[in-house]
Amino acid sequence: MELPAPVGTDAPDASGAVTLFVCTTCRMPGVPDGPPAGEALAQAARAAPGAAGVQVKPVRCLANCKRGLTAAIVRDGGWTYVFGDLAPDAAPDLLAGAALFAGSSDGLMPWRGRPDSLKRGMIARVPPLSFCEDQK
Repeated sequence: MELPAPVGTDAPDASGAVTLFVCTTCRMPGVPDGPPAGEALAQAARAAPGAAGVQVKPVRCLANCKRGLTAAIVRDGGWTYVFGDLAPDAAPDLLAGAALFAGSSDGLMPWRGRPDSLKRGMIARVPPLSFCEDQK
């Protein structure tokens, strides 16, 4: 049974398109004042050359405050990846990871070729709703 998309969101498509969610409320550790660095990261991701095939969506709080800056990369039928400890200039790394993920045939983001910040900063990998334990 397929669940409808929540009101006010775009339904995922089956083309392998990737969505990058960037937390806009994240602040750099030890920098409590000024505009959140997450907002700048989201804007940089939207403006980056590799963003053409990736839907970049700003989101308020991904609840990973102790390891911010935070982003999540999602693909219909694929796993969801949550990354933290990102630098303000991590937009190219996020888009490189999104491109690897979009080209994956198994719904997993390949480890090989993944930028180092996405190797070190991986917080979680969440299976798709269609996942069953028998899948390898």
